[in-house]
Amino acid sequence: MLRWLQANRVEYVLVGPVADAIRGNTSAKGTVAIVPAPYVRNLERLSRALWSAHARRRIEKPAGPGQETLPVKLSASKLASGERWTLRCGSYDLDIEGRPAGAPSYQELLYEAVTHEPAPDAGVDVAAPEDLERYAFARRTGVSPEIRITRNTHVESG
Repeated sequence: MLRWLQANRVEYVLVGPVADAIRGNTSAKGTVAIVPAPYVRNLERLSRALWSAHARRRIEKPAGPGQETLPVKLSASKLASGERWTLRCGSYDLDIEGRPAGAPSYQELLYEAVTHEPAPDAGVDVAAPEDLERYAFARRTGVSPEIRITRNTHVESG
């Protein structure tokens, strides 16, 4: 999947379980998840590549056998909408992450990312550990994590 993205000249930051595995988490399992560069040309390349690979939308809770995917025609504008797309391309799964409220922009992810080469001639930008955790939380809950600091004031009664 990573080589296929590279062959189609798609720019992205890797943010899912595969990124976690590349960073050393040997128990990480799951799909390739990316945040694509938001540039129109890049999103057009990605949509053309998905179309040529006959990408289909994965259904997390299928109604019955053989209903694990649905046809989908993605365009650059649909990819730019910020929606999360869970896709299957042949026997490979690909998640295109949206941008939940509070999530870092592509540029912020890229700034903190580290380039790894999991296979020869397959260099990928892998998000920082804290960004991997942020996207994992968003995948589990559907919302971006929020940190709230509250001050608990103890009042003496007397």
